[in-house]
Amino acid sequence: MEDYTPYQQRIIKRYYRHRGQIAWQRLAELVSELYLAEGKRRDRLWEDVAAHLRALEVPEARITHILQQKDPQILARLVKERLQG
Repeated sequence: MEDYTPYQQRIIKRYYRHRGQIAWQRLAELVSELYLAEGKRRDRLWEDVAAHLRALEVPEARITHILQQKDPQILARLVKERLQG
């Protein structure tokens, strides 16, 4: 961290402090993209969803359920729960 100015250090620290919230926000964006995507793009988005959920330490059973259903509404409910509470 010595290579960064104090201003840059504060930005980096703030990013890592809010990393979880940023990841949930990205999942919310993925929900929107899933509604619009088709074909291979949609499959790739579901892979991204799985990776984000694992990084956020969502229980594996819930991840499996979401991926089996491949329903953006289920994912949207999960994201809404986490962002509101």
